[in-house]
Amino acid sequence: MKLKPEQLATHLLRSLAPVYVLSGDEPLLVQEAADAICVAARTQDYSERTVLFVETGFDWNALTQAAASLSLFSERRLLELRMPGGKPGDAGSKALQAYAARPAEDTVLLVICGKLEAAARNSKWHQALEQAGAAVQVWPVDVRALPAWIGQRMQQKGLRPSRDAVALLAERIEGNLLAAAQEIDKLLLLHGPGPLDVDAVTAAVSDSARFDVFILVDAALEGGAARVVRILDGLREEGVEPVLLVWALARELRQLAAIAAQLAEGGSLGAALARQKVWDKRKPLIERAVKRHALARWQELLRHCGRIDRMVKGMAPGGVWDELVQLTLAMAGQDIISTRPDNRNNF
Repeated sequence: MKLKPEQLATHLLRSLAPVYVLSGDEPLLVQEAADAICVAARTQDYSERTVLFVETGFDWNALTQAAASLSLFSERRLLELRMPGGKPGDAGSKALQAYAARPAEDTVLLVICGKLEAAARNSKWHQALEQAGAAVQVWPVDVRALPAWIGQRMQQKGLRPSRDAVALLAERIEGNLLAAAQEIDKLLLLHGPGPLDVDAVTAAVSDSARFDVFILVDAALEGGAARVVRILDGLREEGVEPVLLVWALARELRQLAAIAAQLAEGGSLGAALARQKVWDKRKPLIERAVKRHALARWQELLRHCGRIDRMVKGMAPGGVWDELVQLTLAMAGQDIISTRPDNRNNF
């Protein structure tokens, strides 16, 4: 069966499945889900725990042997298989399917993976584990849902933050849930349970935001000018190479220009999104962004991206980071780029 992370606690109060497979690219949430299963197992007298790490050259016979061996110290045990790569290979796939077909008695198998793509989640080994027990897929917390996540977690700890305090904390730790959890624990330690205002957060919380090129692209598409500048500053401080930003922005601008061209020819937005293979999750974001500019403007922004690319390669003069600020702000709807007589297009 499939379980959402928020359903796991209620499920564990009722019973334990013989198999759990956890996956996701948000380490804090994956680890907390694993901890919840371990606590539930101990509560139900699964007192022995065996941990196997799947690394290069891992012998999958170890899983078979662990499943077949008798418990030395207790009647019930937890068998934890950590597979961060999420790729067991042929031998591992067969071993996992064999285990799922006949789970060991008085044993809970907990398989912990990193991010799994759709192909891996639809693989035979994953489907077998899911059918034998439960699969929990952890998704990153969207930036729009982050304040609610932070507020709920703070309240669970006994803090009663103001709305501004939650908003400030969300801004400071955007993209880093582990930092958020640590900062909340620190705030609880410093101030104890009860009301918490924005001044307390300002004094106690460091700027732990973790950005990447894709967060920058989404911020530009969303139209948040201040956030775009802040993310660019963070990327620059982290030493991210401008060539990566140019690559990501050019890819997005090519897609937006193509969608705008299809709309200009009388095509429907839905058909244009389908033709460009836009993911369902990203469709609302792309729909809002493509309506922001006409085709000619998207083409101009793509040419501007080409100029920045030549700057990065030393083929044209100019300040790369300043140009990136102008480009991303223009994508966000802030028209500060002047039209330049340059029709060359590297993209």
